[in-house]
Amino acid sequence: MIQLGLTDGSLIDELIALTSQSLGQLEIREHFNVIKEIGRGKYGKVLLVTHRFRGTPMALKVMPKTSTKLQGFLREYCISLHLSCHPCIVGLFGIAFQSTEHYCFAQELVIGRDLFAVIQPKVGIPESSAKRCAVQIASALEFIHSRGLVHRDVKPENILLLDHDCRQVKLADFGLAQKRGTLISCITGILPYMAPELCTIALLEGQKEVTGPPLSVEPSLDTWAFGVLIFCILTGYFPWECCTDSDDCYQEFADWSRLGEITPTEEGNPQLWKRFTPEAMELFSKLLAVEPEKRCSEGVVREYVGKVWVKKEHGKEQHEMLEKDKE
Repeated sequence: MIQLGLTDGSLIDELIALTSQSLGQLEIREHFNVIKEIGRGKYGKVLLVTHRFRGTPMALKVMPKTSTKLQGFLREYCISLHLSCHPCIVGLFGIAFQSTEHYCFAQELVIGRDLFAVIQPKVGIPESSAKRCAVQIASALEFIHSRGLVHRDVKPENILLLDHDCRQVKLADFGLAQKRGTLISCITGILPYMAPELCTIALLEGQKEVTGPPLSVEPSLDTWAFGVLIFCILTGYFPWECCTDSDDCYQEFADWSRLGEITPTEEGNPQLWKRFTPEAMELFSKLLAVEPEKRCSEGVVREYVGKVWVKKEHGKEQHEMLEKDKE
């Protein structure tokens, strides 16, 4: 039995230890009817299955043993299980096992698409939908961070929609999640939603080692990715390729951010950010503060939901393009 009073970090460690001792050996097709594949990535794949005896539909995450470490699988499963009680986080059934070739766990089946699938390139999604999505993801992230954990992979592909208008969304995929304070010495490659401090430990092509010191995993990493997510769903594109000196779009924003602390002006907005109102830019300045310690928590988005984010002329243009796309 898990003792009451354990910290969340200790609880995860205890869950991992207990799960490793009780991880059963099952063959997928002996216990589940495989309907179809509904997702695939570097981790493996997700299958739509029904339980052979109970008929319960579920999503089965299947990870090859050849490319998955047991400890990594256990960490993802136990963190996901620990957090799955939140309404904006994908639920788990508490079923984890290994087959001859795979590690597997069963999660809630979310019928619908991910957020990435509904973002129209160079247009985005309606502001009202973006706000509903942002509030729910903020709630999920606050819950995760209150448990001493960091998601580390907040992006449109990991947000599942229960309806087209984002009235209910769920954050998924805890494959990169870690306990707050975990030190990471390097990562491979850079993605647009990675915070500047994370990019300093990226091992780029041709490099053999990272020169910077190890980075502590903190909630501010998720806050940055959350800010980039909001930009993406309102515009249909990324604000930059990477947060490094070599990216002009990032440098323009970083310069604006630093100057904005003294004299914020609408006229001085970076070129790719011209569509946003001063209120939206104020929100972005809080979520995307270049210095991690100056970033606000995700919950600050609630203070801005009642304000306009996209300027009227851009909002009208966005609406017309979205309506045209429906025809």
